[in-house]
Amino acid sequence: MNELEGHDIEDLTVGMSATFAKTITEADIVLFAGASGDNNALHINEEFAQTTQFKGRIAHGMLTASVISAAIAGRLPGPGTVYLSQNLRFRAPVRPGDTVHATVTVRELIPQKRRVVLSTVCTVGGKVVIDGDALVMPTSRNPHPE
Repeated sequence: MNELEGHDIEDLTVGMSATFAKTITEADIVLFAGASGDNNALHINEEFAQTTQFKGRIAHGMLTASVISAAIAGRLPGPGTVYLSQNLRFRAPVRPGDTVHATVTVRELIPQKRRVVLSTVCTVGGKVVIDGDALVMPTSRNPHPE
């Protein structure tokens, strides 16, 4: 694997996995709210968030899930991978200052279509906060199979 090229589909095997970690900062939450337009008070207003079941602000679910994208693009399969679909189940809240560990694991290879099914899991302190699966199209040494 070349760091800038990632893993070609020909190099992948079921069970391969990789993890990317990111600490979710106050700035991440504010910038995500601005970029996405999701200004839910649960994310940006501590006084309001204290009145909810979470007893304080939480990060946007999609901000947390974006760490999965970083794991796919930067680790496995890596640069050049095209993200085709993602299923997500939000299991627990993520708070400002939490470090999210996104782990992607090759679950199925579909070489004739150049597709890979990945198991995707995000944890904070060992607790699952998001799980799901993704369908991606990695690079190939033979980009035009017959």
